[in-house]
Amino acid sequence: MASFFNSKAKLWIEGRKNQSFIGLNGCIWFHFASLGEFEQGRPVLEQLKLNNPESKLVITFFSPSGYEIRKNTPLADAVYYLPLDTKENAIHFIDELQPKMAVFTKYEYWYHFFNETHRRNIPLYIISGIFRPGQVFFKWYGSLHREMLGFVSHFFVQDEKSKALLQQLGITNATISGDTRFDRVWANAQQPKEIAFISDFKNGRKTFIAGSTWPQDELLIAALVTQYPDWKFVIAPHEISEEKIKRLTDILPKDNFAKYSQLSSAESLISDHQFLIIDNIGMLSSLYQYGDIAYIGGGFGAGIHNTLEAAAFGLPVIFGPNYSKFKEARDLIELQAGFSIANEAELKSVTDGLIKNDAYKVVGEKAKAYVEAHTGATAIIINLIEKETPEA
Repeated sequence: MASFFNSKAKLWIEGRKNQSFIGLNGCIWFHFASLGEFEQGRPVLEQLKLNNPESKLVITFFSPSGYEIRKNTPLADAVYYLPLDTKENAIHFIDELQPKMAVFTKYEYWYHFFNETHRRNIPLYIISGIFRPGQVFFKWYGSLHREMLGFVSHFFVQDEKSKALLQQLGITNATISGDTRFDRVWANAQQPKEIAFISDFKNGRKTFIAGSTWPQDELLIAALVTQYPDWKFVIAPHEISEEKIKRLTDILPKDNFAKYSQLSSAESLISDHQFLIIDNIGMLSSLYQYGDIAYIGGGFGAGIHNTLEAAAFGLPVIFGPNYSKFKEARDLIELQAGFSIANEAELKSVTDGLIKNDAYKVVGEKAKAYVEAHTGATAIIINLIEKETPEA
């Protein structure tokens, strides 16, 4: 029903119609919910690919936002939508692929696919797993979900609390590896892609970068523009449909912004604007290298987006109030390298504090050091997988 009026739902349905799977006997299968989980699991994927050049690699996605952007990635020999989780689909899919191992990231648990890998003795790994008491696994009615956990060969979890929760269920095949996102964002920060037009836009000015923003975030950012005339602002909205971008431009000072999609050969003029809208997907992780302060969107909705990408470049991070499910956000707040705000006044207060005496530089170094200190999850995961699964 949703597909009649929701483009993502339509892609979700259409993408799964008439998929044909190429037989890749002995492949390594990675599954990701969406683009964020792909980036999270990417360091493990790249290392396994490097260590197993003779093995084919298959990626599946649940969400169109992951599949549509990474369907042609050179990292994989085939990219598919994960079929609906039915017994028949699981049997058919695994019959066709014949994977020698499967790697799922963070939250993805699908009963029939897990059951089928278990029945065929195909090693199944969860990487960057995280568990909380409120999850269905730990509810009285969660017996089916607890059964799924028994199909997993090994859990690589982010923290001690997750391991302890699994132990309460009698699950001991778990290792605290940390979060592979730290490895990914740190590697990206060491060799970022250059974006020349951002340098032209900055023109030597201090820059505030807002990433993965939603409408409520954008109202706050728009209010900052007039209050800091000496600063430049770059915003990369989470959704870039024509309707969403128009809503954003309507709240900005007229003639004071430029859009990436409309940059012409006269790029020298871009420096005349104070506000730049990135109406393009895939640039955000490299944009932060040009910033001094970052705002991460999503905190007025279901939860904040990736704070680590900005922190890895040494930027203080600001975000909305819904961050409690994100350990790295809580850690950054404790280090006074991250700041949660609930309204325009609080955003102004935090920004003032960071700008005063260039405090953002010292605060940003704390954020950067935090990211570097938490790298290393990929090596732990790869070493144990290759020890337990020699053929991989």
